[in-house]
Amino acid sequence: MGRWSQVDDDSYRLPEGMKRVGYDADQGRYYFRDKDGQLYQGPEGSEYGELTPIADAPIAIAPEGEDNDIEAAPRRADGYQSLASDEYGNRSHYRNPYRTLFPFFLVIAVVLLLVWRLVLLPTNKPPPPCPERTLPYRIQSGDTCWDIANQHNSSLEKLKNANPKTNCDKLIPGERLCVPEETLARRRRNIKS
Repeated sequence: MGRWSQVDDDSYRLPEGMKRVGYDADQGRYYFRDKDGQLYQGPEGSEYGELTPIADAPIAIAPEGEDNDIEAAPRRADGYQSLASDEYGNRSHYRNPYRTLFPFFLVIAVVLLLVWRLVLLPTNKPPPPCPERTLPYRIQSGDTCWDIANQHNSSLEKLKNANPKTNCDKLIPGERLCVPEETLARRRRNIKS
């Protein structure tokens, strides 16, 4: 047998003629009306308990005779209930259901643009040209600044002066270094002789 039983229904727990008519979430109180129209409030934080009569109803509770039950609202001839509208009878905010999703799509678009800008664009920039009297050299795997300078008959200091932003401890294969041109000219002369 399930956990729900008919004893959990209001008709079994309330005196005859009493009906639950509202709930105040701020105070945690239920409100009830008897068959004569008198309002009662339940104890704070409890669904049932000792009911105390009250004179004025909270704003959310409909006056006696008015039924604010959604299920009892009038229906159209085809059996469907009319859509809700604002106090002027307009339903314009119900026309486009995607209107509520627009901020979500906007945030997604901004994030994708930022990822594209920060990740993809910097890799497409060509390196700045080498200064005068230097030629570009692509770093190979296993190269060191000392090896590159030695290969081109130059000193380590001249190579570092031509490439001030290069960290010789962390050379990455494929990066470009600017090698002083005078050392290449000497090397060419040595090869020809």
